[in-house]
Amino acid sequence: MYKVALLPGDGIGPEIIAEAVKILKAVGEKYNIDFQFEEGIVGGAAVDAYGTPLPDKVIELCKSSDGILFGAVGGPKWDALPKEKRPEQAILGLRKSLDLYANLRSVILFKALADASPIKREIIGDELDIMIVRELTGGLYFGKPRGIEKTADGVRGFDTMEYTDKEIKRVARIAFEAAQRRKKHLTSVDKANVLETSRLWRSIVTEMAKDYPDVTLSHMYVDNCSMQLILNPRQFDVILTENTFGDILSDEASVLTGSIGMLPSASLGDSKPYLYEPIHGSAPDIAGFGKANPVACILSAAMMLEYSFDKKEAAASVQNAVEKTLNEGYRTFDIQAGAKKVVSTSEMGDIIKGYI
Repeated sequence: MYKVALLPGDGIGPEIIAEAVKILKAVGEKYNIDFQFEEGIVGGAAVDAYGTPLPDKVIELCKSSDGILFGAVGGPKWDALPKEKRPEQAILGLRKSLDLYANLRSVILFKALADASPIKREIIGDELDIMIVRELTGGLYFGKPRGIEKTADGVRGFDTMEYTDKEIKRVARIAFEAAQRRKKHLTSVDKANVLETSRLWRSIVTEMAKDYPDVTLSHMYVDNCSMQLILNPRQFDVILTENTFGDILSDEASVLTGSIGMLPSASLGDSKPYLYEPIHGSAPDIAGFGKANPVACILSAAMMLEYSFDKKEAAASVQNAVEKTLNEGYRTFDIQAGAKKVVSTSEMGDIIKGYI
């Protein structure tokens, strides 16, 4: 029995979580896996109900669970709130309270969607498979001091980027181990020609490479990496980088796949539970219309099967079902290339379930 915390959140979050649960139940029936689902309220919905984006009881629910499936949070309704009340604090708070310091974002271009990518086929090829490992709890997003203050010369805004050797080593270890399981090539991305934190980052990763002689390590500046993702994305296997750079690069890489609605992610730490979420936002403009693409959330559930429950065969069955669905020409409204039939959110889930 695996206890799964469901955190639908706002916008399209409840719709895509419902489809992921549908798929997990189908996998459970096929592979004799029992799931116990318990739902928690986060994000804007939690602000409305409890006055906070991340209630204490949700944190306790997550800590008592074997895996966490997160939908999406945010929307114009809550944009004017102070920072500590904004819906996005739910995901940031969970990562920090559970010490989930490594975010794995799988960038996969399915062959059936090659023409959906804005990059020419001769550049991107028929298929693409990149793993981005992003440090998740350090850097600019969490560094202190930070703030906005009045000075004699006007108003000053400031943030602090900082990393310790421990923070760098633990996320680099996950990246090296991921490369060992894949094509054995790791690209560490930094800005070591400008930033002190990047110089520390590069020196530590270089030293750690001695412990992974089967992995080829290369270094790349972040501005060059952003360009190379467009010019020659097939050169990459595993990309390791810090929090801010990883946030930007992974969103850029998502476009290569044809839709941001296709990309799952896993947030890992030294101990479970881990958290899984699609990388797209809450898309409030299409919420409730059945237009949301549930594939990223479904593939996030597949990552949970693999990383949290060690059910690799079950995870592969979900990935294969998604691929078969795409090969048959079924699409949600965000992807038109190769479409034989555009289906709703729930219909997409039903078709994938059928292939499982």
